[in-house]
Amino acid sequence: MTTGQAPSTAASETPAPTATEAVTDAAAADKAKDPAEKPAQSASPGGAQAASHVPHDLSPWSMFLAADILVKSVMMGLALASLATWTVLIAKTIEFGMLRRRLTGALRKVDDVRWLSEAKLALGSRQSVLTTLIDAAMHEIRMSSELPPHGVNERAASSFAEIVRAEGRRCRTGMGLLATIGSISPFVGLFGTVWGIMNSFIGISKSQTTNLAVVAPGIAEALLATAIGLVAAIPAVIIYNHFTRVTKGYMELVNRSSGATARMLSRDLDRGQSHHTPHGRSFEPIHVHSAPPMALAAE
Repeated sequence: MTTGQAPSTAASETPAPTATEAVTDAAAADKAKDPAEKPAQSASPGGAQAASHVPHDLSPWSMFLAADILVKSVMMGLALASLATWTVLIAKTIEFGMLRRRLTGALRKVDDVRWLSEAKLALGSRQSVLTTLIDAAMHEIRMSSELPPHGVNERAASSFAEIVRAEGRRCRTGMGLLATIGSISPFVGLFGTVWGIMNSFIGISKSQTTNLAVVAPGIAEALLATAIGLVAAIPAVIIYNHFTRVTKGYMELVNRSSGATARMLSRDLDRGQSHHTPHGRSFEPIHVHSAPPMALAAE
């Protein structure tokens, strides 16, 4: 009996671990964890520092202020181009409205006129392309007073063509600017976007993090340049097409004016009444320009 109880007595007498040994074991376990935690701890300061520079406000204005200087320059240039587009819209709308109103009223006044001198008196001092055409016709009659009348129509038609072309060039003033803005603005904005994205990738490599919160603001600033380029280009193209149609309609009125003046000139030549009233009484000829037709067109 004494021999059988010995193992249990030995087991019961095994000493329990003391508090000092428990502390020692916990310290050893912590040391084993330290190598695994050091990479994460070394990376966290950089990530925290990069996250601290992330702007919380991603409005267009804040993105513009935070953008690179070159991207800012691109955005400002595109904003000025958009301003120029709307300025051309307002100016050309007013210009075409006045030109059409004057020319339509002038054509209405000369509908029943049979002589160039009558047309000049009917129009008075109102300036329009019809007035220029009538002045050119009377100038050609005056210059051809000592020549046979059969060549006057051809020379006058040449003057009318020059005046019509000059009027067309004047009407297209500003259209080239709209075409330029509409065609190159998207590419200028794309240049700003490429530059901004390149800087964003450079920042990613420096911060050594691919956290989207760190990368997104720079890419958003870059894409803003493309958005501004489209905002400048799309209205420019629409306004250009609109004024192309308006110019075509106005030039049809100009061609009508040229035809009406040519018909009055032909009637005057056939009647031989260029410097007489309908009642046959002579009067002092209305002053006509002595300048060549191109000078009349410029006026």
